[in-house]
Amino acid sequence: MNFNAGDTAWILVASALVLLMTPGLAFFYGGMVRGKNVLGMLAQNYVTMGVVSVLWILGVYSLAFSGTGKYIGNLHQFGLNHIWQQATGFESLTIPPLVFCAFQLMFAIITPALITGGTADRLKFGAWTLFCGLWLVIVYAPVAHWVFSPSGWLFKLGAEDFAGGTVVHANAGAAALAVILVIGKRRGWPKERMRPHNVPFVLLGAGLLWFGWFGFNAGSALAANTLSAYAFVNTNTATGAALLGWMIVERLRDGHATTLGAASGAVAGLVAITPACGFVSPMGSVAIGFAAGIICALAVGLKHVFKFDDALDVVGVHLVGGVLGALLIGLFGTKMVNGANGAFYKGGWTLMGHQAIAVLAVVAYSFIVTYILAQILDKTIGLRVSVEQEVAGLDLSQHAETAYETASYSDGNRFSSSLNN
Repeated sequence: MNFNAGDTAWILVASALVLLMTPGLAFFYGGMVRGKNVLGMLAQNYVTMGVVSVLWILGVYSLAFSGTGKYIGNLHQFGLNHIWQQATGFESLTIPPLVFCAFQLMFAIITPALITGGTADRLKFGAWTLFCGLWLVIVYAPVAHWVFSPSGWLFKLGAEDFAGGTVVHANAGAAALAVILVIGKRRGWPKERMRPHNVPFVLLGAGLLWFGWFGFNAGSALAANTLSAYAFVNTNTATGAALLGWMIVERLRDGHATTLGAASGAVAGLVAITPACGFVSPMGSVAIGFAAGIICALAVGLKHVFKFDDALDVVGVHLVGGVLGALLIGLFGTKMVNGANGAFYKGGWTLMGHQAIAVLAVVAYSFIVTYILAQILDKTIGLRVSVEQEVAGLDLSQHAETAYETASYSDGNRFSSSLNN
């Protein structure tokens, strides 16, 4: 095999950048929860890194990328056996198969981690750990195969997803909604105001996400080339446009723009451009980003309309943003960059149809299977902490530690050093 040293070096760096996104996500989410739950949030994200890293090597990578099946791979590369062979359909890659495996691992890590924002403040740590492993196998692996593997039925259909708008964001957003509906609302929501305990943490996390996302999107070209540069520039441009769009909505609706809104808008732009970054022009990325900032800022209010407690707006940002970005490829996709022409480039509505099918299939599968999985776990081991543990906070009840050595937290709750139950 002839491997390119430059391509290999870039994808290794991109893999490291994507891994950094999960601690960044932990801080982004951790700053938005109340002080008594910040370590609980960080722990859920960190244990996800451990669980997925092991399961990916044991067999999930093989299920996602080996074999010629339409709906799921096989175990030909179980335990990374035969790892000298490129993944099915990727034989022309100029990077070693092990590098491709490592890069895709980082996507698999952050996808279930995204779910933790929707279920914040009320999941048992052990239950989350088990759920994460099972979900990776029965939801993430087949969806990744459908969309990313050249053998997958959505890939063959012609649906485009450059870096994971459906596989990562719509998938995780739909799953978060399913689990939310199973475990119910946080104690006191929506009457009690549950303010972020550390907005600087949120901004730090958003900054790490923005930085790491260049590996996420530009790395998905799987080479150091012009397409990678397009993905890089489009990612940054859409993120900036979405940040502005979200803050404009806040200014017009509420009379002021917030730093929390700026961080949320940036993430909404990153989400929406993810599937499109390698298929649209920089001007297209402006339109997609600005639309995402506006629509996601409005979409986060849906939880109050439909009465589901999406604690940190995973549905409003990741589900809505991922779906929006995937569909807008059908308008702004252009052969001048890569892929097929969308409706705005005289490509007709064929591509939009393919995108719609992919979105519907992924969202429906993820929601239904996740809902069944969550129900089974809730009826057996229980997903949610007890009332006493929720009032005390996840930090003490699940980990026997506190984030801050003070007698009280910013949300006004005081805790004893021991808990009943």
